[in-house]
Amino acid sequence: MAPRQEWLDRVHEEAIEPDRPIVDPHHHLWQRPGFRYLLDEYLADMDGHNVVATVYVQAASMHRADGPEHLRPVGETEFVNGVAAMSASGTYGPTRACAGIVGHANLRLGAAVAGVLEAHLERARARFRGIRHSVATDTDPSVDRAIMVAAGWDPAKPPPARPVPPPGLMADADFREGVRTLGRYGLSFDAWLYHPQIRELTDLAKAVPDTQIVLDHVGGVLGIGPYAGRHAEIMPGWKADIAALAECPNVAVKVGGLTMPICGFGFETRALPPTSEALCAATRDWYLHVIDRFGPDRSMFESNFPVDKSCCSYRALWNSFKRMTADFSEADKTALFSGTASRVYRLSVA
Repeated sequence: MAPRQEWLDRVHEEAIEPDRPIVDPHHHLWQRPGFRYLLDEYLADMDGHNVVATVYVQAASMHRADGPEHLRPVGETEFVNGVAAMSASGTYGPTRACAGIVGHANLRLGAAVAGVLEAHLERARARFRGIRHSVATDTDPSVDRAIMVAAGWDPAKPPPARPVPPPGLMADADFREGVRTLGRYGLSFDAWLYHPQIRELTDLAKAVPDTQIVLDHVGGVLGIGPYAGRHAEIMPGWKADIAALAECPNVAVKVGGLTMPICGFGFETRALPPTSEALCAATRDWYLHVIDRFGPDRSMFESNFPVDKSCCSYRALWNSFKRMTADFSEADKTALFSGTASRVYRLSVA
């Protein structure tokens, strides 16, 4: 759903450690009915924190309107590369927005996805870093409806680029060959899934050891529909699944996303938006477990804006990350806030 700026403006706090370099490894840009979020809006949100660079992640934005179906997602890379060039000019300030680009390709094409990857690279070779092909699916349709609403889509009219993935997709032979092909090109696979699917990702990671995999949003912990009110019940199994996944050396993790409405914390329903203290209290046990298992060198804080903007401000979100790591070493903080993202996405700006 579109964020309510007047609601967010009811709570203001100054940025903690405003000089600390941040690489935001997960955000989107889009123009949807009633929901515009492009470079100007994103830069306004990050004001106060020292965001030196960002990674754009696939959001089905600006796909080509015609041409071969499998090549239409290349339009998103063309769009984002243009935004990155605008940012790199310095006209919009020191932040290098979209310094890395994660686009979309249908990995069920198997080895034939190479042609799509080459088209992406032709348009943005200096910035193109990987593919996100959503595998997120659940037996309860309310889950997918909620994610579409959060992303600004009409659930009755899902975009062609976002069909509901079939169950078991990560075990599909063609899909796995597509993920292997990413590794051959030196590209990564961003995995967006729901927490009951983490074990499937572990199996995939073991089958494609030469491909870098990045788990989005600490595994998509659900808290709506059949999962509502069950965080305490879900957490032990999620912890075990995260620990098993962390044993795969080719997997890194984005630490964030729990403020999404589908995670069930209900921040968006409160009279006032959450402070960084409230965000930290609600998410720290989840996030610190992930960091403990993966280590700071394979963990990176993320904003997931503008999706998470429906529940909190950018300033409060990053302040919450800084609060929960206040006692960490400087080396670990550097990894979490900028180093891991720079290494995994091969950025030279931080």
